[in-house]
Amino acid sequence: MAGGGFFARLKNLWRGFLSIWISDVEKEHPEIAYENAINSMIEKYTQLKKATAAIIRRREEVEQRLGDKNKELAQVSGDLNTAVETNQADLGMVLIQKQKALQDEVSGLTADRDQALKDADSAKASLLQVQGEIKKLKAEKDNMLAKMASAQARIRIQEQLEGLSVEADVKALDNVREHIKNTVAQANLNKELGESDLDQRLKALRAQTGDVTAKSEWERLQAARAAKQGQKTM
Repeated sequence: MAGGGFFARLKNLWRGFLSIWISDVEKEHPEIAYENAINSMIEKYTQLKKATAAIIRRREEVEQRLGDKNKELAQVSGDLNTAVETNQADLGMVLIQKQKALQDEVSGLTADRDQALKDADSAKASLLQVQGEIKKLKAEKDNMLAKMASAQARIRIQEQLEGLSVEADVKALDNVREHIKNTVAQANLNKELGESDLDQRLKALRAQTGDVTAKSEWERLQAARAAKQGQKTM
């Protein structure tokens, strides 16, 4: 008994692991989950269809029996009327008993027929409902799998965008910028060096030359003016 309990627990444990594994597989492959659900519903639909067929067959059998008993009852009722008209009491007594038995059978069969009709209608309604659920589930499968595919595509695109590194491009651009700045700085340095020492002294000399020339011209003009004034006084 103890060994049987151990193997039972081991079997349950294995079923638990199998259930978890199947659940994980279905998460990774939802189409499998939908297919399993649809196949399960189709199986139930098939079973329900067989049960519905049996209910309908029973309804038809009850209706057939009821029809036969109604015909027999009508025949017995007609025979009873003839026995009364012909004053055949012995046959009348038998026919009355048979009529009563047939009336009871017809009453019971009528109740069975009514119940069979309700059962058949209910079974057909359930059958149509399951059929509709299967169609809805198939449509949901197509819709959800399309959404899943779209989401997976977006995720792949996002991962690709995240994986695109622009560091190398930015670094290369920074190197170009640095090179341009260095080139400009070198050009400015050359300009500064070219304008230093001799060039600066030459500029200063030219400025002094201009001052000396201007001073000499001023003195000449002053001398010329003084000479004119001296001539006037004489």
